[in-house]
Amino acid sequence: MVRWRAWCQALLTVGLCACPFGFASAQPPAAAGTAASYVGSKACMECHPKEYESFTRYSKKAHSSQSIKIMAPKLSAEELKGCFACHTTGYGQPGGFVSFEKTPELADAGCEVCHGPGSAHADAGGDATLIRAKLAMSMCESCHNAERVRTFNFKPMLFAGAH
Repeated sequence: MVRWRAWCQALLTVGLCACPFGFASAQPPAAAGTAASYVGSKACMECHPKEYESFTRYSKKAHSSQSIKIMAPKLSAEELKGCFACHTTGYGQPGGFVSFEKTPELADAGCEVCHGPGSAHADAGGDATLIRAKLAMSMCESCHNAERVRTFNFKPMLFAGAH
């Protein structure tokens, strides 16, 4: 447990758990004059049932908040913030995850972690230009990085169980 706490503190200190604010420039354009907001993965289900089913069934991201809930009693509030940055949707960003009670629909690392806030895309009837469709591994590296690979012994994969 001491090793886990020291690891979390080290990540917080060097900023590896910081919310990826650099994604803002990579966000797809929102509808004219409005900023897209987070709607949660269930909102994607109606138009993308096959992808949603695959994501919720096979992707560990779809259930990532469970890791936080298991560890929460052993972590400080500051350490939890570091966990929220990678294990929830939009934490630290406008309209993103706030808490399990206030924003339960954003409690896991859902579709919008990769594709960006989905409200404009959904409101425009699925306009593909209003969501990030083309993904690059570099966008994943704020959470999937060398330090975490060594610590948790996992392999980051661009399409690992996503869809």
